[in-house]
Amino acid sequence: MAVYCGASTGNRQEYKDATIELAQWLVANDYELVYGGGGVGLMGLLGRSVINAGGVVHGIMPKELFDRGAALEWITDLKIVENMDVRKKMMMTESDGCIALPGGPGTLEEISQAFSWARIGDNSTPSALLNVDGYYDPLQTMFDQMTEKEFLTRDDRNKLLFSDSLEEIKQFMENYQAPDIRTY
Repeated sequence: MAVYCGASTGNRQEYKDATIELAQWLVANDYELVYGGGGVGLMGLLGRSVINAGGVVHGIMPKELFDRGAALEWITDLKIVENMDVRKKMMMTESDGCIALPGGPGTLEEISQAFSWARIGDNSTPSALLNVDGYYDPLQTMFDQMTEKEFLTRDDRNKLLFSDSLEEIKQFMENYQAPDIRTY
């Protein structure tokens, strides 16, 4: 499962708690973690928590970040790639789905790209945002507005889940069918 999250921990304990809960959920459901390979922020907490729970962790990190010392080097598998574009594509290819924890612009970019690529046929996996303590409420409103203003179809909008429930995310992912590829 690809997980996108912050290289910072944020300013609320709920973000750390949700990260640890997600790590335990991944292991309990036999999902291997595919993430950015970072050793800092929620990324580091996630990687360490999955390993501590007996899970498997695959990190994919651009060389420039590895060279700056950002990696959690003792994970199960760490791949150093040329750049962020290669990382993002590889994370989608090597996972069964994409989940976003709270994070910053990079997290938003990655989960948005996973969903956008699903709409054009380049990513067959589901995307969900773990909406910890309403963190993603403004973004959910934005996607609803995209639908209301007819920049996003209702069918496609239903292919992106915002939820604070890991059980709901699991059901969404297990029942997911990729969007129909639109023609022009």
